[in-house]
Amino acid sequence: MTLKNVFHKPVDRPIEGVIKADDEASLRLEIEEYVLTKEVEKRLESFLDAYNNYQGANGVWVSGFFGSGKSHLLKMLALVLENRQIDGASTFDLFLPKCEGNEILRGDLKRAVGTPSKSILFNIDQKADVISKSQIDALLAVFVKVFDEMCGYYGKQGHIAQFERDLDSRGLYGQFKPAYESIAGRAWENGREQALLESKNIAKAYARVTGEDETQAIGILDKYRSQYRVSIEDFAEQVHAYIERQSPDFRLNFFVDEVG
Repeated sequence: MTLKNVFHKPVDRPIEGVIKADDEASLRLEIEEYVLTKEVEKRLESFLDAYNNYQGANGVWVSGFFGSGKSHLLKMLALVLENRQIDGASTFDLFLPKCEGNEILRGDLKRAVGTPSKSILFNIDQKADVISKSQIDALLAVFVKVFDEMCGYYGKQGHIAQFERDLDSRGLYGQFKPAYESIAGRAWENGREQALLESKNIAKAYARVTGEDETQAIGILDKYRSQYRVSIEDFAEQVHAYIERQSPDFRLNFFVDEVG
């Protein structure tokens, strides 16, 4: 018998040194190989109790030494609470066997998964590439960016995302994208990355779907850029509006890695 036959899992495959929050290449494998230690199990019970019996606390800090598995745990929580389907199986079904022998934890987990939710998992250091990390509003700007991206808007440029959100609120965003594509010959998702060069095509598409005069639509994104501001209150209102459009009891959960 060779040594590798002693192990239940294959050990002669490539193994990542660390778990990355934004890496979705091996999600099922990461879930199946996650080890629920007694310490994490105990903390998880407290977390799920607070999550299921919400009384105002809206944040949790995952602490631990370097290499202790914080990122892996964060990723598991994001996947399990959303109960994402991975390779035809639900994350809950893949994770539940790890709670064998702890019926309270299994029950709390099942109840938490039963609450409709959406997880936004991201590495804050990587998502902060378009702003100065020394800015006072740097943290807020990253949250706005990932939220805009989750909504399908252009998170890299906040004023463009706001332009898209305003069109969406009027039921025009779905019309604007094909209108732009028919005019510019390229998808809006590609064209918005070169918005400065596409100003005329954007104005034409905007005028077509809104019924406004094309001359008045020229420079529409420049106007959004000059007026765009981000504040905690505005962001909270946008998140609240999104949640209100979802099913009852829906929760939007942000999972932020590398905050320290």
